[in-house]
Amino acid sequence: MSSGKPRATFPLGPLSHRMLSRQETAPEAVIFDVDGTLLDSVDVHATSWVDAFHDYGHQVRFEEVRRQIGKGGDQLMPVFMTAEEIDDYGEALEAHRGIVLKERYLPLITPFRGVRALFERLRADGKQIALASSANKDELAIYKRIANIEGLIDVETSSDDAERSKPHPDIFRAALERLGGGSPDRMIAVGDTPYDAEAAAKAGMRTIGLLCGGWSAEDLKRSGCVAVYKDPAELLALYAASPLA
Repeated sequence: MSSGKPRATFPLGPLSHRMLSRQETAPEAVIFDVDGTLLDSVDVHATSWVDAFHDYGHQVRFEEVRRQIGKGGDQLMPVFMTAEEIDDYGEALEAHRGIVLKERYLPLITPFRGVRALFERLRADGKQIALASSANKDELAIYKRIANIEGLIDVETSSDDAERSKPHPDIFRAALERLGGGSPDRMIAVGDTPYDAEAAAKAGMRTIGLLCGGWSAEDLKRSGCVAVYKDPAELLALYAASPLA
């Protein structure tokens, strides 16, 4: 019978011991992914891409597209389109995808539990908070309102600030620079996909993984996440024993 107490989803093992040994240095800043990490939006994004591809004559499966969410369009489209097709109409297709999202699916996006409370705890702990999203700047402004985190963020970067989206490190490096260029060892990322962990590692940072975006704990650990939790609420509940502290 369950005790009702929240439990970390990250099992004891070599990675967890490595995580515990690095907790001595508390991070000065926490850099969050947005979709699938703070917002329940992965299915919505996948569906909007499926619709956009269909409108341009490409039949793609929802499940295959969903596995690519977390990347920006520059990294997602080459999975389903040839280089020639991207040159011909990739930019128009991506813009159409944004319109489809806003007109058909935006009202379906909701925040995961505990997001604002987690941000308030980080602020009370004296940590800076940054967002590093593959969304564009206009979409990110909408997502901040949906997540109810306006006024709690020190720095934000979007696809507009990076030449390449995740799993390339550009967006995280831009966030690090805006945070003052401190050592990546004093920062930590929070994301829901292997692409977040890969990008953060290339920028010299550790990553906390969240399961709420749909990836398994094994996928996230294999990509390098130093700890894995169910969602922002569980991370908050276990804050004192987490890499955040």
